[in-house]
Amino acid sequence: MTEEKQIEIHPFEPYLPVDAKVLIMGTFPPQPKRWSMEFFYPNRTNDFWPMMALIFKGDRKALLARDGKTFDLDAIKALLYRHHIALYDTGHKIRRLKDNASDKFLDIIEPVDLYGVLERIPKCKTIGTTGEKAANIIANLTHSEAPAMGCKTITPDGLSHWRLPSTSRAYPLALEKKAEYYRRMFQSVGLV
Repeated sequence: MTEEKQIEIHPFEPYLPVDAKVLIMGTFPPQPKRWSMEFFYPNRTNDFWPMMALIFKGDRKALLARDGKTFDLDAIKALLYRHHIALYDTGHKIRRLKDNASDKFLDIIEPVDLYGVLERIPKCKTIGTTGEKAANIIANLTHSEAPAMGCKTITPDGLSHWRLPSTSRAYPLALEKKAEYYRRMFQSVGLV
């Protein structure tokens, strides 16, 4: 007899600065045992916050707390607010098929209400998805083709959808190379 896998509901509210111009969307947070904070990309080994620090502050360690081991959530939120960047994920309800955070083993039971989120940030016309699964979910929700890695597509309703590399350390690309992809998207909307 197999154990029934538990359905999880997204643990965080979307982070939506009112003047956001870009919405970055991953798939779903890792399990709480992997969190170093209660916010997006909470896993200390994920490249997302070091990459954002590199892009916007020129120093991959600029968003670390004084202990050098955790993230400075106030500094992170200030950076996002200042640069008009919103965050959420593409999965609202999921089931983990294995005991990890790998997109490969996430079953999306219910995707995000994308247009409900976008209504709250009316200046946002650009979505960046962090990985293949997130890109495919947004493509499905917008009735468009998923972009190739590092490229964008324009959805039927005029959104720019960029597919960006996963920031997981399991994705074999140097932090600086990941940052180049994200920087190009931010440049396209004048944020860097």
